[in-house]
Formats: sequence, structure tokens, C-alpha cells
Amino acid sequence: MEQFFNLYNHGFIKTAVCIPEVRVADPEFNAARTIELAKKVAREGALFSLFPELGISAYSNEDLFHQDALLEGSLRALETLLEKTRKLNMIMVVGAPLRLDSLLFNCGLVLYRGNILGIAVKSYLPNYREFYEGRQFSPAEEIISKTIDICGQSDIPFGADLIFEAKNIKNFSLFLEICEDVWVSIPPSSFAALAGATVIANLSASNITVGKAEYRNSLIMNQSARLLAAYLYAGAGPGESTTDLAWDGHAMICENGNLLAESERFSQEAQIIYADIDLDRLVQDRMRMTSFGQNARTHRDTVARFRKIPFSVDIPKKKLLLTREYPRYPYIPSDQSKRDQRCYEAYNIQVGGLAKRLQSSELENLVIGVSGGLDSTHALIVSARTMDRLGFPRTNIKAYTMPGFATSNKTYANATALMKSLGVEASEIDIRESCRQMFRDIGHPFAQDDPVYDITFENVQAGERTSHLFRIANFRRGLVIGTGDLSELALGWCTYGVGDHMSHYNVNVSVPKTLIQYLIRWVAQSGQFSKETSEVLLDILETEISPELVPGQNGDQPAQVTEETVGPYELQDFNTFYITRFGYLPSKIAFMAYCAWRDKEKGAWPAVPDHKKRQYAIGEIKHWLQVYLYRFFKTSQFKRSCIPNGPKVGSGGSLSPRGDYRAPSDSEPTVWLENAKTIPDKDR
Repeated sequence: MEQFFNLYNHGFIKTAVCIPEVRVADPEFNAARTIELAKKVAREGALFSLFPELGISAYSNEDLFHQDALLEGSLRALETLLEKTRKLNMIMVVGAPLRLDSLLFNCGLVLYRGNILGIAVKSYLPNYREFYEGRQFSPAEEIISKTIDICGQSDIPFGADLIFEAKNIKNFSLFLEICEDVWVSIPPSSFAALAGATVIANLSASNITVGKAEYRNSLIMNQSARLLAAYLYAGAGPGESTTDLAWDGHAMICENGNLLAESERFSQEAQIIYADIDLDRLVQDRMRMTSFGQNARTHRDTVARFRKIPFSVDIPKKKLLLTREYPRYPYIPSDQSKRDQRCYEAYNIQVGGLAKRLQSSELENLVIGVSGGLDSTHALIVSARTMDRLGFPRTNIKAYTMPGFATSNKTYANATALMKSLGVEASEIDIRESCRQMFRDIGHPFAQDDPVYDITFENVQAGERTSHLFRIANFRRGLVIGTGDLSELALGWCTYGVGDHMSHYNVNVSVPKTLIQYLIRWVAQSGQFSKETSEVLLDILETEISPELVPGQNGDQPAQVTEETVGPYELQDFNTFYITRFGYLPSKIAFMAYCAWRDKEKGAWPAVPDHKKRQYAIGEIKHWLQVYLYRFFKTSQFKRSCIPNGPKVGSGGSLSPRGDYRAPSDSEPTVWLENAKTIPDKDR
């Protein structure tokens, strides 16, 4: 069971960037401080740690680098470091000056359990403004020998063309570049990534000047995004010479354009930052982005020159959960300002899409069924804003509430109040009699007052509503607006064909249920409509999600609660995002969900944004994931293969066969369900 609750078994690697205190030209002191931080990192279960440029000697030695005492002292310090870290189960990257073939090089050494796996060499030496490295060091292009013998070890790979591949950490391929290398027009890491490197580590010194940190931050994040890679950056910190320069100890860990961790700048203390890197995500994105491979083929000759250095590591066996925060709601930013911006963009994408479709159809009317639930509510407010944008009266929206056998008093009242507050043309059609006629026509027992509430009973109601809306659209020269959302499409929770599956244009088609809830709240709280409308919207948000197709008691409580059948939408939206956006194994998704949703009192991340304050145990996560996998891969693709048009809203949100997702309608869920069986039923 512990193997499941170990991040290394799910495509992650725990990494660290360390900024130790140094003394200029005091290698033994610097090695001791490096060892101290390395031991702390190892205790945290990290398998990789990065230290700054020339950290063994300190960076700011200038012409002291030409002194034999410093160079030999650095070698002795390296020997000490190797001996003292021999028992640490951790890949370390440290910087030191090394001589080879009568030349001095600025190097990054990859160490593991007392062995030097290889030594990277700085390619580009800055010799401008405050920099004078070309005076002390030679660039990588001047290397003659391809190996080096130091610290009692022979034939160590040496050069700027090394990629270190861990044989038993899937997808971990490491490349080092040193400081200035990432500042040039085409950094060496660009070609290394095309050659397969997934993790780039930059040993840097990089003194600080006003405004430089912001640019440095942008540079590293953008490089990680372009390379579809993780990028770790270690800058020099306390103790470097301030004769003419200053240092801020800037450390960063980025993944594909996202900043995962960052140090406190200008600290006078040593620092360590940690981040769990998702290696699966990197290779998934490279596989999907076909232009990445095309770019590699363009540079095939350069890419082919890289040397691969294979090695093995010991994987920690203990329980080790993610410290990286995976949001419970991947479609919704936890930061309030970003969330508002996301809602603004999503809402206006929907409005813009509908406005274009209405203009191209040469129609001026919209037809929509309003139930008083979340989806039709959001589709209606999108329709209302579209009319405002086009300069049409809102009465061009022909809105209908269509009560049936199970319509509750609350949803009926809210549907009526919402239509009134928005000033649309509101009408009511009671579908019960037309449903009874259908029951009589097909011989259903309900026609004889036999309360058989089967799937036919439910779908007759959904079909009658849709049939009415389409014929009204013919009659009133309008477009039928779809209301079903991304979550329902993923789960197949819609009535196929003549039902809520069909419309002329569906504004919600790529918006998940969890985002719709926040969109409605944003519309209400930001005053997009009147105060009366906002009050109704907030009340609708407190309504239990139900299809309202089977009669409940006293007309107040629905007999059906959707989430009791298909699972909590907050969990199923989590599953949809990582299944469709990244193609992860179910076991990995369950592990991530467990880390995100476990009991907060036992160390889980806070529920942001989560007004329900729920937690889920691994057994619940497994159960609902199995429900999801069967519905998504077995029973519902045929519905997604023929959905109406609608705008893609988010990067993780389209199941359109004309857009992000194409799949056969008759596939089997076996491989996904078999993998899901490996998920434990209990936390311990």
C-alpha cells in the first residue's frame, strides 16, 4: 500500500534548489555548508538537488581562479564532499573550477553516492559590463578531451553535450547549463530538450541589479515553457564578494511555464526550496505537441551529438505524498484576481461565440428552456449579454419554463423570477399532457397510472422539452440554445438526440460544472445585471443538482440527486481534466486527487476555492473514478461524437470531435479499469 502513496511511483520526482552560505576562496567551508544542506534535502525525500555556479570555490574570485592553491583546494573540498555524501540517496549538482588539457573550465558536476557521473562545462562566457569570465575561463568549444580523471575517479564524461538518464526514474533526463548559457539567443538547453532532456538545471551566480530579477524570472519561466521542460535555477547568495557587485540568492523551480517554487531574495541565511516535478506531464505535452518533434528533426544533426549518460538510483520506499499543491478545481484559479479574470474571459468567449453564430444565421431570436438549474441559468445570462452586445432587445430571447412531473417548487420559482428579472420574453409550457400522450402511444405503464419511473419515463420528458423548443424555433425564427455542460458530456449524463443533448448552438459545451458555478457567482457579484437578477442567481447556486425527472415528495425535494449517481462533480471534473488534458493513468489521478482532497487536519491543502469544505478518502476517490472511467470510455462517446457547435473556452476543456478530442464510440474501458484496481481501498 505504501507504494501507492509514494510520489515516485506516479511519475513525479521531488527536487530541491539550495542556496548555501559561502566564503570567497574557502572551498572547505563551502563544501561543509553544501553537505549540511544536502543532508537536509535527503531527509525530505528529494532525489535531486541543485547548488549555485562555482559554489565550491565561490563565484566571485576573479583572478584568484588562476591560483593553484584555490584550484587544488577546490579538488580537496570535492573529495570531502564526495566522501561525506556517499550515503545520501540523492543526485547532487555542484559547481567548481576544473583544469583539463591546460585550460580552466567553469563546471557543473553531477554526483550520486560518492560517484561523479559526469561534468558539464559552461558554453558561453560573459565578457561585457561587469563580467570578465573570458579572462579566467575557457568556453566549452575549446575542450579537447572528452573525459577527465579527478578525485580518484577515471574516465568521467566531460563536456557541454551530456544528458544524464536515470534508468529507473521514468522520463527523468537531466541536462546542465551554467548561468549565461540561458541568456544567449539559442541556449544549449534548447537543443538538449529536443534530444530528450526533460529537466534542465542551471547553476548560476548572476549578480543582482535593479529590475534584473523580474527579467530573470520571465526568462526562466519562458524557457521552461518553450522546452516543455522543468527548469531549476540556483543563483549565488550570501557570502559572495560585494567589492563591486551584490547578490540576491535567487532560486526558482519552473515546469512548462509555471513557477512551482521561488526563494526569498536577499536573505542572509541559507535557503532550500522544494518542488515535485511532474515528469509525465512533460512527455505527454511533447507527445501531443507534434511541432516539438518536427523542430527536433530540423536540428537532427545537432541533437544527435548529445551523449547519454545512463545511471540508476535507489527509489525511496516510504510513504511520500506530494508537497506540490494540485488545486481541487483545476479549471478554476485559487487566486481571487486570477479567478475573476478567468471568469471574465470564459463568459466573454461564450458571449462572443453566440453573437457570431446569431449574426451568421441572419436570425435575431434565441430560444431556450429555463429549468431553474445551473446550466440553463448560465446559458440564459450568456444569451442576455449577447443581446446587449448586439444591440437587440432582450425580448428577442424566447425563454420557456416547461414544468413536468418532477419539477420542484424552488426551481420553478427561480426560473420564473430569473426570466422576469432579465426582461426576456417569458412563457410556460406544461409538458405533462404531451408526455402522457407519448406514454399512451408507446404503451408505457404510466399511461395507466402505474408509477413506473424508468429511463423511458425520464427521457420522454427530456425529449418533449427539446421537441417543443425546436418547433418553437422554427415558428419564431430563432436558434435553440443548448445548456448541457462539459461535465455532463464527459459522463454521458444527457438524453441523446431529441433531448438535452441537442441544440442549434451550445454555449456551455466546454464549460465544466464547477466552473459554471463560479461563473454564475462572478456574474452575480460583479453586477453584470440588476440586483434582482443577482439575488436569484445566488439562490440558484444553493439548489441541489438534479435532473428533476422522477417525482419527489411534496414538490419541494427532488427524488433524484445527480451526484449520488454519477459522483461529485468536483471529483469528476478533476478526473476529466487529467484524463483528457494529460492522458494520465487512473492510479496517478487518484494519487493526485488524494493529495488534494485528503483530510485537512492531516496535512491536506486548504480548500480554495471550496465553500463546501469537503474531503475524500482514497476509497471514495477510487469508487467514483471507476464510475467515471466506465462511463467515459465505455458508454458515452457516441454522444460526444455528434454534439452541436459551441466555443472552446479553456485549454483543458473541449470534447468536441471537431476540436480537442476524437475517439471511437465503441472502445472498451478495460485497460483503464484494470489500472484503477491497483488503487487501495483504504488510506492505511
